[in-house]
Amino acid sequence: MPRSAPVRVAIPDMISPSYFPAIAAVELGYFREEGIDATLELLYPVTKTYEELRDGRLDFVGGAAHAPLYAFPGWKGCKLLAALAQNMYWFLVVRKDLADRTKPRRGDLSVVKGLRIGAAPGPVDGLRRMLREAGIDPEREVKIGPVPGWASAGASFGLMAAHALEEGKLDGFWANGMGAEVAVRRGVGALVLDARRGDGPRGSQHYTFPALVTTQKWIDEQPEVVAGAVRATARAQAALRADPALATRAAGMFPEAERALIAELVRRDAPFYDPAIDAATAGALNDFARDIGILEGAPGYEDTVAVRFRGDWKP
Repeated sequence: MPRSAPVRVAIPDMISPSYFPAIAAVELGYFREEGIDATLELLYPVTKTYEELRDGRLDFVGGAAHAPLYAFPGWKGCKLLAALAQNMYWFLVVRKDLADRTKPRRGDLSVVKGLRIGAAPGPVDGLRRMLREAGIDPEREVKIGPVPGWASAGASFGLMAAHALEEGKLDGFWANGMGAEVAVRRGVGALVLDARRGDGPRGSQHYTFPALVTTQKWIDEQPEVVAGAVRATARAQAALRADPALATRAAGMFPEAERALIAELVRRDAPFYDPAIDAATAGALNDFARDIGILEGAPGYEDTVAVRFRGDWKP
């Protein structure tokens, strides 16, 4: 039977494929089948989501794997439980008229020089690091800032970024796959870089990834619930890999237009739906976190990942 007190699962971007296995695990009933009464909440941006986890107002977060370090320095008090998918998962899109004029090669970051690029707290870390790797100063050569109206982004930062691009308030954005897809399909944006599939500088796809995260307190006090959450997530990933059309049913809260797109976006991402976090992945994540100044020292694999639940990564 489900627990009497609902477990609070939060993500920072709802109408998006970025954290979709967590959405599906709740909406398709996998948490319930594990005996967990789970509610799904939206809390933006991801840095704030992890602060709420730290302060005990949330129980699980599906968010960027490096961003817990903003709220839990040195991984003290939290652990990564499972990957929601592998690799860094944001897209760089610029206005189509600019791309038509400059004709950038796929992955050519130099196209952003002098442009106004919208990016959210947390995801922006990956963009800034890639720009530095490409020899571009993200402080002086690019105008990176929040998307206009970001504080009321509602269910999707990516959709707000696509709308801002269409309205001419931005020259480009760094956001989730839904925002990128909407901008491209509307003919207002051109895809320049797909981080997950290795368009960026060497190794940049391994900077971060979407992860299921909880506190050490939950791991210590409710290990059976934590294990159930990991199993529910892995089962949702397996189901979506086998039948991406299930995404449409899981996306009942999406607006109609975006709900019509989600199954195709999940189909593209399904090969990356692997919950395992190996030592190399955790090491690359911590290297990235040190590079951007949110981690000191060299925490080990077991300091970063809740290894006791590795057996629950396979549904």
